[in-house]
Amino acid sequence: MGHALCVCSRGTVTIDNKRYLFIQKLGEGGFSYVDLVEGLHDGHFYALKRILCHEQQDCEDAQREADMHRLFHHPNVLRLVAYCMRERGSKQEAWLLLPFFKRGTVWSEIERLKDKGSFLTEEQILLLLLGICRGLEAIHAKGYAHRDLKPTNILLGDEGQPILMDLGSMNQASIQVESSRQALALQDWAAQRCTISYRAPELFSVQSHCVIDERTDVWSLGCVLYAMMFGEGPYDMVFQKGDSVALAVQNQLNIPPSPRERTLLASMMTVDPQQRPRIPALLSQVEALQPLPPGQHSTQI
Repeated sequence: MGHALCVCSRGTVTIDNKRYLFIQKLGEGGFSYVDLVEGLHDGHFYALKRILCHEQQDCEDAQREADMHRLFHHPNVLRLVAYCMRERGSKQEAWLLLPFFKRGTVWSEIERLKDKGSFLTEEQILLLLLGICRGLEAIHAKGYAHRDLKPTNILLGDEGQPILMDLGSMNQASIQVESSRQALALQDWAAQRCTISYRAPELFSVQSHCVIDERTDVWSLGCVLYAMMFGEGPYDMVFQKGDSVALAVQNQLNIPPSPRERTLLASMMTVDPQQRPRIPALLSQVEALQPLPPGQHSTQI
């Protein structure tokens, strides 16, 4: 964890005794900003995520996000380069230094292709799906769930590999709900932290006595797969038109006729979470769907 930090002249900052030059802004959200910086010690580009902390809970949430990154050393989960807190007047900012990938996100690639009247190929989709499943497998194996999987939270690495990012909504994979108060608290948390058009049905109306597990990520993965196949998420238009996503997700999704991924997609988008497959089972199916060398044949999943 980096404690030594100062804002220096000519648009540079120092984190862990290394200087970084500010290049440009990459984006901003409600209470966070992302800047492109260059390491003066190595010439590499990094994304500096700055989270404005209004109260102690914000600081704890930022620390938790950094801790989640540190748990993983996996090619499909974004690593943390450095972390520190910075005083900003009476408030604080949490700074997460992350690798920068110039290819952007899965969503930016979908949009780029749509602008050209095109879509991801089946081979591209299956390779992306494989990497996403492997990233989720690593997260679930440590007893956590991502809870906010969506195309904008999946980076594309230099070789086109998917890298899961934005781990701020991660929490324990299995949550035992034992009261109506606990159910309502979890439902409210999901409304704030889980993007509505990629949120699993069981998080819209949490039951008083139930178990919410990592298969919320499987539903979200189904929405991501749908977006990769058809250019938009299955509930994006529902949300944009102002209709109820909470009602829409309670009905089995009508999936257009498509290639081999259709059966796989249908299983991910099962409304009943207890009937939804877990990632290891999906991973086996996705591996079986990967392109084979010429002359070999595979059976349809």
